[in-house]
Amino acid sequence: MLKAAARSTVASSNGGGEQVVTLGEIVLIHDLKRQGLSVSAIARKVGLDRKTVRRHLERGLEPAVYGPRPPRPRLLAPYEAYLRERIGTWPELTGKRLLRELRELGYSGCYSVLTDFLRAARPPKARPFERRFETAPGRQGQVDFAQFKTAFADEPGVERVLWLFTMVLGHSRWLWGRFCATQDLQTVLRCHIDAFAAMGGAPSELLYDRMRTAVVGESAEGVVTYNPSLVGLLSHYGAVPRACRPYRAQTKGKVERPYRYVREDFFLARSFRDLDDLNAQFEAWRTTVANARIHATTRRIVAEHFVEERPTLIAHPAYPYSAVLTVERRVSREGMVSVGGNLYSVPDTTRKRVLDVQSHPKEIRIFEDGTLIAVHPVLDGKNRRRIDPTHRKVLPTVPAEMVAPGIGRRPLSFYDAVARRMAGERAAS
Repeated sequence: MLKAAARSTVASSNGGGEQVVTLGEIVLIHDLKRQGLSVSAIARKVGLDRKTVRRHLERGLEPAVYGPRPPRPRLLAPYEAYLRERIGTWPELTGKRLLRELRELGYSGCYSVLTDFLRAARPPKARPFERRFETAPGRQGQVDFAQFKTAFADEPGVERVLWLFTMVLGHSRWLWGRFCATQDLQTVLRCHIDAFAAMGGAPSELLYDRMRTAVVGESAEGVVTYNPSLVGLLSHYGAVPRACRPYRAQTKGKVERPYRYVREDFFLARSFRDLDDLNAQFEAWRTTVANARIHATTRRIVAEHFVEERPTLIAHPAYPYSAVLTVERRVSREGMVSVGGNLYSVPDTTRKRVLDVQSHPKEIRIFEDGTLIAVHPVLDGKNRRRIDPTHRKVLPTVPAEMVAPGIGRRPLSFYDAVARRMAGERAAS
């Protein structure tokens, strides 16, 4: 009985106001009374009105039980039937529109009361079930980037931002990926070429999440403009690009869902020496874990399912992709040219200060007067340098037998004595 009463509160009226008295305060009132305090003294100590103190002294320890308050009249009540009829016929009518209509009918309440009523009374929207779209073998691949952060063991304390490029085949869920330092166009093209090489073909279409290196614009009519360099690469392999619908993540779930899987199953609680070590570990995990697992949706082993899908992929063309971007670059005093934020060496014998540079998907070629003088692999990231050892002359060393005997290092005092002797000879002459 006391436990139930302790959880309750007692409300008492005082001059039109209300005071809430807990059971603990009621016990304190009686205890103070037993100590001989007057009603006024008890009221001052407890912080209650004297009438309230006197009432609880007369009533004892049993708290009063009050019924519910009578409902207050609501300004919106006369218009609720009208509102139910309106939103039942036109569920899309806005609260602002209905407020204007109620004002004309005489409603004087506030807008928030109306919106609270509409939120509860408006009929719920019928949301259709999501339909799962399964793609035919060889039909589609999905491409995207995801951001990761880590600190390499070779650079302790330096947090690096990396991007994981992934390509997932929509039918078998076969996964290919690579961690990259940037998302520039050269990186995107190079990853596509390596992914197609790894799968031994290409799907008919590639679905993109409006990444800037893939989608460069869209007209008011919804016509998407794709990056010409990416279109040229896909055309070489017989594939076409397609952008997923904006704000419609369900159309690209096959590539977005694996990112959480990669992060939790591979990336977390691992250490990496550098970017090359990260990609080496990821490749081992991809082949032995990710593509070797039973997929939760298809209930098939991914690698075995891919073996069945591979014959349906578009075969590689007879010649490799070799699109070329030629630019002029000035040679620095250190014998380096800058391409894509990285420096590449040229031979010491280079005479011209301005050279032609060809950017291929996987290598950099440097020409002087039309003659190829240097070839470098494309460096990932920014602010990196590559010096070909054959571009620098090795200074000749003097054979030991050509050094005159008896010549060695002498102390400074020897040269000081020689200087004084020569000065004395000039003075005597």
